Amino acid sequence: MTEDFTIVRLGHQGDGIADGPVFAPYTLPGERVKGQRQGQSLRDVKILEPSSDRVKAPCQHFPACGGCQLQHASDSFLQDWKTSVVRSALIARGIEATFLPTHTSPAQSRRRATLSAKRTKKGAMVGFHAPGSDVVIETPGCQLLHPDLIRALPAVEDLARVGASRKQTLSVMLTLSEAGVDACVLNGKPIETQMLMELAGIAERHDLVRLYWGDEPVVTRRAPSQRFGMAEVTPPPGAFLQATIDGQTALQTDVRNSVAGAKRVIDLFAGCGTFALDLASEHDVHAVEGSEPMIAALDQARRKTPGLHQVTSETRDLFRRPLMPDELKAFDAVVLDPPRVGAEAQIGEICGSNVPVVAYVSCNPVTFARDAEMLIAHGYTLDHVMAVDQFKWSSHVEIVSKFSIK
Repeated sequence: MTEDFTIVRLGHQGDGIADGPVFAPYTLPGERVKGQRQGQSLRDVKILEPSSDRVKAPCQHFPACGGCQLQHASDSFLQDWKTSVVRSALIARGIEATFLPTHTSPAQSRRRATLSAKRTKKGAMVGFHAPGSDVVIETPGCQLLHPDLIRALPAVEDLARVGASRKQTLSVMLTLSEAGVDACVLNGKPIETQMLMELAGIAERHDLVRLYWGDEPVVTRRAPSQRFGMAEVTPPPGAFLQATIDGQTALQTDVRNSVAGAKRVIDLFAGCGTFALDLASEHDVHAVEGSEPMIAALDQARRKTPGLHQVTSETRDLFRRPLMPDELKAFDAVVLDPPRVGAEAQIGEICGSNVPVVAYVSCNPVTFARDAEMLIAHGYTLDHVMAVDQFKWSSHVEIVSKFSIK
């Protein structure tokens, strides 16, 4: 039976929500829709009265490809909505905040992506999964990825032809470096001598700068370097990087402004040095990260970059061994960029340290709000928040913020 509904809001995963609740994909607030209700979901949705914020999707693969959820929404709507997601998470904790304008990375600017690739009877196919499915949708006209990553899709097809079993889908992380495209492949067949030679040939033919097959290096033709401030870093294969250079720059700029005037800065969850090395042109920095290969990459970049202030580092699991207040008191500012689970244990120790400034970068509004509540309860003021959208047309949002205490 077909039923009519009015969409009242957008959920955190990008689905429209009508009273009930009933979830309707690819709809917008204010729209009147109809469809077949199955439990809390609406299927075969038809738009009866569209929102003024509805636009034609810019990508030919939407919505068959599951890489984007919100290409039917205008840019202005998305900016306001992503800010509202962060604001709602804070309000749920009783926190009012001053928001800077949302920063959105442009289309075709993603420098890293994990693609799925599989062998077929005719050769191979590469793309993203369909929504809620393991079906691979080919996306040669993707409007998210940097054009240099799109040009690398034939290389991924060749990797699948050589190294994928018929029953297993390859997971191929492509990262655009200053020297070209870096590839790291998971779920492939075990490497044998002949296959190794073929993989090296693919890297040569398609000008991949580096190719890893699982944990095994196949070839490094050039250093796949990334620039953080004055430093050039060669991250380990598969290492975390901000999704776009544009978004990285926006985050770095806000963090730089937040810690201005600090002599010594500590960067927690430092990765390969996205913030630590950028800040080192003006500040002494101590970088702490749980991954030894990432700290090694940071250290190598620091050693070969003249003109930096003092940069020290340590490998440390900040979930099991957060820095204690006595250790933190040596610093004038804390920068932290934890994974999605947030930094509850480390925030608890920061609260006892009274470090004057905390620049907090987050990829999860819910855990950010939880940690913000702890800081505010211990005397910190949330000076500002900015949403940074590096995942255009998705429900994902990054956050950069400043806390201070007198």
